[in-house]
Amino acid sequence: MARLPRLAVAGQAHLVSLYGHSAQAVFVDDEDRRQFLAALRESALTQRVAVHAYVLLDDHVHLLLTPASADALGALMQGLGRRYGAGFNRRHGRRGTLWAGRFRATVVQPGAPLLDAMLFIEHHPVRSGLAAAAQDHPWCSARHHLGLVRDPLITECSAWWALGNTPFEREAACGRLLADGLAPARVATLADAGRKGWPVGDAGFLNALAQQSPRPVQPRPRGRPRKAGR
Repeated sequence: MARLPRLAVAGQAHLVSLYGHSAQAVFVDDEDRRQFLAALRESALTQRVAVHAYVLLDDHVHLLLTPASADALGALMQGLGRRYGAGFNRRHGRRGTLWAGRFRATVVQPGAPLLDAMLFIEHHPVRSGLAAAAQDHPWCSARHHLGLVRDPLITECSAWWALGNTPFEREAACGRLLADGLAPARVATLADAGRKGWPVGDAGFLNALAQQSPRPVQPRPRGRPRKAGR
């Protein structure tokens, strides 16, 4: 079966993932992580892509991004992947590709789905057993959203602003949500959508996306179509 083209929509948030080739590490040390974030910030400014959340794990990266134009997302990720990959190879004396093919992305509806996508990213170190609490992982935007640091890379998304009327209210609400984490079923849904590129949202949101793109926005039912009269 032919691979579906990636769905990228201007002005909509996208849950984006990059994986290391053959599950190899894409970060060896903290200097690698600093180089990646610097490259991400520069590319995001150049391509006019807002970065709402991120987490850097040893062998993959999750990002929450909103591009100003449909082609900006691909331009950012391709440039970032090439630039960081070349620098990584120079630093560590290696050759060959660093990433496992093209990046993966899925469009996320504003509101509750967008908030879930942010929590999916920022709670990842806790789910993976890398940290006891989200704020304990230094290479994640959770510390910014909890008011512990000011990260110039981050542009707050609408779901963040809806958490409260003041910074204190928003940070406290975010802290409660990160302490609870997402339900396992919701984590599985977001992870699956991210891998396969199916948008995350309700029927109205999916229908609106379908009007904007010839690409399918939902999996087709399995099996042969039912014949009329059956």
